[in-house]
Amino acid sequence: MNISDYKTLFDTLCDTVKRYPDRAAYCVPPMAGRSYHPEGWEITWQQVMAGVDAKRSVYQKAGVGHGHRVAILFEQRPEFFFHYYALNSLGAGIVPINPDYLVDEIKYVIEHSEASLAVCVDSRMGDMLTISDEIEAEIKVVSFDSFPDELPVLPKAPRQDAPNAATEAALLYTSGTTGKPKGCVLTNEYFHTFGASYLFAGGRLDFRDTGERLYNPLPLHHANCLSISVPAMLMSGGCVIFPDRFHASTWWKDLVATKATAAQFQGIIPNILLKLPVQSEERQHQVRFALCAGIEPSHHEAFEERFGFPVVEMWAMSETGRIITDNFEPRKIHTRSFGRESQWVEARVFDGHDKEVPPNHPGELVIRSNANEPRQGFFSGYLKNEEATEEAWKSGWFHTGDAVIQDDEGFFYFLDRKKNIIRRSGENIAAAEVEACLTAHDRVKQVAV
Repeated sequence: MNISDYKTLFDTLCDTVKRYPDRAAYCVPPMAGRSYHPEGWEITWQQVMAGVDAKRSVYQKAGVGHGHRVAILFEQRPEFFFHYYALNSLGAGIVPINPDYLVDEIKYVIEHSEASLAVCVDSRMGDMLTISDEIEAEIKVVSFDSFPDELPVLPKAPRQDAPNAATEAALLYTSGTTGKPKGCVLTNEYFHTFGASYLFAGGRLDFRDTGERLYNPLPLHHANCLSISVPAMLMSGGCVIFPDRFHASTWWKDLVATKATAAQFQGIIPNILLKLPVQSEERQHQVRFALCAGIEPSHHEAFEERFGFPVVEMWAMSETGRIITDNFEPRKIHTRSFGRESQWVEARVFDGHDKEVPPNHPGELVIRSNANEPRQGFFSGYLKNEEATEEAWKSGWFHTGDAVIQDDEGFFYFLDRKKNIIRRSGENIAAAEVEACLTAHDRVKQVAV
């Protein structure tokens, strides 16, 4: 597998449409009362391309092109992909906006990103128009629900060179623990690398070339879905299944109805599902494996035994462009291990002076692509914050901010975010471990340490 074979996401879409025109590409499970597609929705790759071509024509006539950014507030609407690939074909990058953002948060993203155009669902159109009136820069606002056949022509001309692997495909804002969120500049190469590190990981992540159906309830504006699930299925001709959000009551029903063959979720979900009463659908599904970040070790074996498929622990960040996974047997499912180095990533554990620590000693996880091109496939940097970008990359390694331990076999074990490590009597205590202990009590519903 050579990532250099892939240029833009649109190029990959064209290739996938040629190979698998009639395979399902995107699926939304039914949900009564939902404002969009309450009876469910599914579309083939050939139909995706038709939708992309229609949107591409509209954007192109308005002068949208290489170097422009378009902000999109789309909730979890599947038509988002028509816009995404249409803009990518022209060299324009998307700025996905969290639909839960308040007005001031949206305003910050619009101003900071310098988006030329905003496409917004009607339910937030009033907020977006207010923002466009308040900010100094001119930004056009159009409806996502009733996207027009003609757009206002953008005043700034696009770049004339053709988009390529290094072209920005998206600007994704991370939720920082302090201050304003940082805008991660993400290229076509980044998305292909992220998807490939998942698709070709091997072991228990047993992707087959028969059209996988990957269920992911996490938001499309989040890296877990947009950066991992979406490109993996794009490259392989599989189908991403995405509800509006996680619903415990319909989880197994949805997996069965949509014929999901794989799933992807966060660590809190297994805990919730294990507390549900036994139901027939929970063993009627076709899921062969799941990818999960942060599953509680005490729940791991119980989940696999009850529901009948392996849950592979993973680690990743929005910035990193690849996953690290515990995907080969024997897996260390009774621990917080997330696996070892792979062809996609080199990883070490550093102390506070950027010196590698001995095995079984805590430190910060640092990673890179390789010694010659350490940043290959990673994010391009934090927008308008070169200082933070270079600080993260000091010593030629990306500093993750995660406290980990690496054992003698090379396996990494997550402790906590560095900032969440508690020192007591000279010992390091992870806040996550304290939370896990408290959560185990029957009378404790939620915990934050």
